[in-house]
Amino acid sequence: MATLVSIRNLRKTYQRGPEKVEVLHGIDLDIPKGDFVALMGPSGSGKTTLLNLIGGLDSPTGGEITVDGQRIDAMTAGQLSHWRSQNVGFVFQFYNLMPTLNAQKNVELPLLLTKLSAAQRKRNAEIALQLVGLAERGKHRPNELSGGQQQRVAIARAIVSDPTLLICDEPTGDLDRQSAEEILALLQSLNRDHGKTIIMVTHDPKAADHAQRTIHLDKGTLVERELALEH
Repeated sequence: MATLVSIRNLRKTYQRGPEKVEVLHGIDLDIPKGDFVALMGPSGSGKTTLLNLIGGLDSPTGGEITVDGQRIDAMTAGQLSHWRSQNVGFVFQFYNLMPTLNAQKNVELPLLLTKLSAAQRKRNAEIALQLVGLAERGKHRPNELSGGQQQRVAIARAIVSDPTLLICDEPTGDLDRQSAEEILALLQSLNRDHGKTIIMVTHDPKAADHAQRTIHLDKGTLVERELALEH
C-alpha cells in the first residue's frame, strides 16, 4: 500500500522562558494511505504536537514531513494554510462549531474558501451530513443537538472538502460511552467504506481498539507499535 505520511528524524523544540524544551526527539514514522491509526501515550508525551505537525498546524524544529508526496515541513505559513484547506480535515474534542449557524452552514464553512457556488456548497454540505447520519438535522443549531450529534456535524465539516487525511484529537473525549461508540463506528466507516486515512489521538484504549493500528509515544519518542485486530 502506498505511503501517505512519511516522517523522518522529526524534532520539535519549544522555548519556555529561558529554557528550550524538546518535545519530539527524532521520530521516524510511515502511515500508509487508507490506514486508521490511534496515537496513544501519557500526558506530555508529544501526541498532540505530532498530530499538529502532521496536520500542518505547526512547523517542526527539524526533520522532514511528507504528505502525499508534498514536503510540508518547508512550507511558509501561507502555503501551509492553503495546503491544509485542500488536504486535511480536523476533528477536535469540543466540536468548535459556530453557535449562531445551523448544522448545514457550519459544514459549509470550509467551502467558503473555494470557488464553489452557494448552491454547490449547500449540496456538498447536505451530502456530508447524510454521510454522518444527520440529513434531517441540517437546520438545527448546535444548542439544539446532542454532544454526539454536534461531533457528527464536526466530522461532516471535516470531510466536506473530501480531504486526503482526517486528523482527530480526542474526538470522543467529551462524549458518553454510547455516543463515543457511535462516533468511532462512523470513523471506521469513513476509513473502510470511503478510504479516508485517519490519525486519531486518544487516551482511551477502547477507542484505540477501533483503529487498525496503535502507535505509542512516551517522552517524545516512538516506543511501540502494535497491530490491532481487523474489524
